[in-house]
Amino acid sequence: MLTWHIGDVRITRIVEIEIAAGARFILPDATREACRPMRWMMPHFATNEGDLVMSVHALIIESEGQRIVVDTCIGNDKQGRAIRSWNGLQTSFLKDFEGAGFARESIDTVLCTHLHIDHVGWNTMLVDGEWVPTFPNADYLMAQKEWDHWRAEEDDAHTQAILADSVAPIFNAGLARLVDTDHRITSEVRLQPTHGHTPGHVSVHICSRGQEAVITGDCLHHPCQIARPEWCSPADSDSAQARATRQSLIKDWYQGQTLVIGTHFAAPTSGRVKQLADGGYWLDIEQ
Repeated sequence: MLTWHIGDVRITRIVEIEIAAGARFILPDATREACRPMRWMMPHFATNEGDLVMSVHALIIESEGQRIVVDTCIGNDKQGRAIRSWNGLQTSFLKDFEGAGFARESIDTVLCTHLHIDHVGWNTMLVDGEWVPTFPNADYLMAQKEWDHWRAEEDDAHTQAILADSVAPIFNAGLARLVDTDHRITSEVRLQPTHGHTPGHVSVHICSRGQEAVITGDCLHHPCQIARPEWCSPADSDSAQARATRQSLIKDWYQGQTLVIGTHFAAPTSGRVKQLADGGYWLDIEQ
């Protein structure tokens, strides 16, 4: 478990899975040969052989008395997933979540940066054969633009499976709340539009007592994209927009010395953007 303090805000990481097995399925350009020269990524974000280390985790923000869960990972017992190993997953995520001091009932807000499989899974849990909200007292926030996009994907079987077990039950329980992509949750926490990976993708901007941090969502999947922002994912709905969003964000983070907390960055998960002597950028880990 990792924690950060941004002014008065505390952020806690709860891991579902973390694996060093490469990430060619999500970043085809990130070959071993291309990644080995990026020695700054090793040993935390890549192995010495050049395999990327990836993490799926949730981040809990505590701000002004509110508990906000950002992205809910893959979830147990889910079926119909395109990635076979994510079907019928059984992890200790909920036990670890509560072991960190967060009762499910104490969560005020769940934010899905977007509605991909590994960001909505623990929205629900299987109880007596039915999918019920994991966080029964929370408002579940989704960007209106994001929801409009995915509910129109009626012909995609994988999408419909995800919506059926991880999103529709939230609407049925009356907990869903559709918001603008610049919605403010507290005076310290707001959404930031970072479109491209999906049409309504958002990141989370935190500002407290003059300190700033961002939770990326999937505008970056891995720190290697800070050095190579042109590396796009097949899962991007608009690769050109995703690349442009990434390039703009990286410059902003560098200039503002913003702490970058990656939604899929392996431990230590955070760092600050630094400039390379020959141009471009890299991520200096936050110790």
